[in-house]
Amino acid sequence: MNYRKDKYGNELSILGYGCMRFTQSGGKIDLEKAEKEIMTAYEAGVNYYDTAYVYPGSEAALGAILEKNRIREKVKIATKLPHYLIRNRESLDKYFSEQLTRLRTDYVDYYLMHMLTDVGTWERLKGLGIIDWLEEKKKSGAIRQVGFSYHGNSDMFCQLVDAYDWDFTQIQYNYMDENSQAGRRGLMYAAGKGIPVVIMEPLRGGRLANKLPEQALKIMKDYPVHHTPVHWALRWLWNQPEVTCVLSGMNSVEMVEDNVNTASTVSVGELGEPEEKMLKEVVAAINAKMKVGCTGCRYCMPCPKNVDIPGTFAAYNRYYTEGKSKARNEYLMCTAMRKTNSGASNCVECGKCEQHCPQQIAIRQELKNARKHLENPIYKMARFFIKRFKIY
Repeated sequence: MNYRKDKYGNELSILGYGCMRFTQSGGKIDLEKAEKEIMTAYEAGVNYYDTAYVYPGSEAALGAILEKNRIREKVKIATKLPHYLIRNRESLDKYFSEQLTRLRTDYVDYYLMHMLTDVGTWERLKGLGIIDWLEEKKKSGAIRQVGFSYHGNSDMFCQLVDAYDWDFTQIQYNYMDENSQAGRRGLMYAAGKGIPVVIMEPLRGGRLANKLPEQALKIMKDYPVHHTPVHWALRWLWNQPEVTCVLSGMNSVEMVEDNVNTASTVSVGELGEPEEKMLKEVVAAINAKMKVGCTGCRYCMPCPKNVDIPGTFAAYNRYYTEGKSKARNEYLMCTAMRKTNSGASNCVECGKCEQHCPQQIAIRQELKNARKHLENPIYKMARFFIKRFKIY
């Protein structure tokens, strides 16, 4: 395993474990499976584990696994304050105390303001006394380092970097988002100020792993150096010394082993101008097919009318990348074959989803577009019979 240093010289594995996508079984996290995956990562040298208050069951699962295997002191826990739920100083203590209980620990190594949106949001938190609160927690050792996670444009990101003496930050970044989101500009700006950068969505919600269009795959296949799509995406990130740690939502032992192998063999500067050119051709091939830039982060959920927004967009994109039949079958399964229908036609255009979308997608309009393509007469007939005969 390769390591890079944080602001204070602590070594972090360049591969971090993103704990948002633990496998669910019966509506709960499959703890036995998650333990095998986490321990495989730990034994291979992964020491950074990222979770959040709002990831269902994640903090509790991580805490239980670390405690059971007596490795809490040997790893770094990163979790996030749900600042959007904070209304006063007392609620800061309430949520943090709950997180410590879930994680079965008395301190957090890396504490983030979750999805900090803009300077105005940070100013609101300052008005509630968060700076004094954070300093108190750092002084007591309950919080070791403070950062923020961010989805948005580079201009606002740079303003947020300057708004506080952050210890680290976390951004969405990959070869598709090089010039969007915080982007390379944001990465370089933070790194230039000595702020370590943790990367989320390195595979853009899995799209850069197993959802590439045929032309993009052909470009990679025809290149003289052969790597899997996942390896190319990760190597592109680790090629940049400004990237401290890359999170991966690993949910199989095989995935852990594969990513660990890559993280153990990369080096800064191994990709040059030819590789950059090839990946730009891949981006062009992807953009030629994709209709909605949804990463499946689910910040838009839950929808008050039960629309499965990420599922709808995944099927809509598949309509153009893998064909109509596969897309409509997927859409039928993820919307109609449920006790409560979750199709795009449920949308009443309230706009709640768009307030929380990190990608700033025009969700209401895109749901209309998806509905036109996916809810054809066959779908409507199937939906009727599924509901009539309770086939779900």
